[in-house]
Amino acid sequence: MGSALQVFWKHGYEGASLAELTEAMGITKPSLYACFGNKEALFKKALDLYERDKLAYLRTALEAPTARGVAERLLRGSLDTYCGSADSQGCLGVISLVSCTSEDTSIREHVIARRQSSDAALIARFEEAKAKGDLPEGSDPVVLAQCLSTVLQGLAVKAQGGTPRGELEGVIAAFLAMWPGR
Repeated sequence: MGSALQVFWKHGYEGASLAELTEAMGITKPSLYACFGNKEALFKKALDLYERDKLAYLRTALEAPTARGVAERLLRGSLDTYCGSADSQGCLGVISLVSCTSEDTSIREHVIARRQSSDAALIARFEEAKAKGDLPEGSDPVVLAQCLSTVLQGLAVKAQGGTPRGELEGVIAAFLAMWPGR
C-alpha cells in the first residue's frame, strides 16, 4: 500500500497511471482490481494510510495548550511531512485537488470532505481557546482556521515546487508573529 501512496503522492490521483501503480506495488491489473476494486478505491485506501502515518501531527496539534501552539504544531508538522525526506513532495490532498478535473468529481468531493472534517476540528479547538480567553475577544475561530488552512496549503504547494525548507520556515515564523493573543 505504501508504494501506491508514493505514486499518488508524486503524481496526484489523475496523474497516477494504473501501469505505474501496478508496477510500484508489484502486482498485475487483475490483482489490483481483485484487491481494491478500482483506482478510486485504491486512492481512498492510500489517503487513509497518508492520514494515519503522514498526518499524525494533526491529532497532537489539537492537544496543544494554546491556540498559537496548535497553529505552530500544525505548521511545523506539515513542514516535516512536506520536506522531511527525499520521498516527500507536498500534501497529497492539495496535489490531488489541484490536478483533479471535472471528470474526477467524486475524488475531489472525497478529498474536500476529509479536509472539512479537519477544518471542523480546528474551528472547535479555536472556539474552545476563545471561550477560555486564550484568543482575544474579537477573534473569529472560523476565519483563523481558514487562514491557517490557507497557509498550510500554500506551504504544500511551495514545497512541491521545490522551495527550500529554510524559506518555508520563514513563512511559518512570519505567520506566527501575526497570530492573535499569546
